Amino acid sequence: MMSFRANALMLRKLLIVAAGMFAFGYALVPMYKAICEFTGINVLALGEREVAGAGGARASLAANTQIDYSRTITVEFDANARGPWSFHPAQSSMQVHPGELTTVMYEFQNLQNRVMSAQAIPSYAPRQAAAHFNKLECFCFNQYTLAPGEKKQWPVVFVIDSKLSKDVSTITLSYTFFEVGSKTPSAPTDSSVGKGLGV
Repeated sequence: MMSFRANALMLRKLLIVAAGMFAFGYALVPMYKAICEFTGINVLALGEREVAGAGGARASLAANTQIDYSRTITVEFDANARGPWSFHPAQSSMQVHPGELTTVMYEFQNLQNRVMSAQAIPSYAPRQAAAHFNKLECFCFNQYTLAPGEKKQWPVVFVIDSKLSKDVSTITLSYTFFEVGSKTPSAPTDSSVGKGLGV
């Protein structure tokens, strides 16, 4: 009889502990959010960012506290193609805030009747902006092979560092797309430059 009572008491204690653990786990999410709001730590889940993002600028601020909304930088996009192909950005410019994740699309088409391999080289103006223009995804990292007439679109995903000098309000991102291989022009030597200048 005593063992039955002891077992029943132990079972009751275990059920209370299990119920308490369940209640604590259930309450943990709102407690976690309240602590994060109080301390200012940005720990929103991806799904919550998407829902909040539709609400407006205030929700966007909560989703990314690294964006400097006090500054606006105009980014101009330029494309140079050395060869018989089409290469251009989807838009000529956009305005962004430092710390804001931004995407721009570039389109390339091989207009030749042969397969070609090409690669792009980026450059920046002013030059000091290069150290603060962080590309997370860019077609300039790779070489591409395109069939005759083939057209492709590539994204450039970038963030401008908020440490960029306050004097810089416009950045020009320029790409030169050139064919890789025997068609690539070699860099001029010192002697050939001298001859060209008549030295």
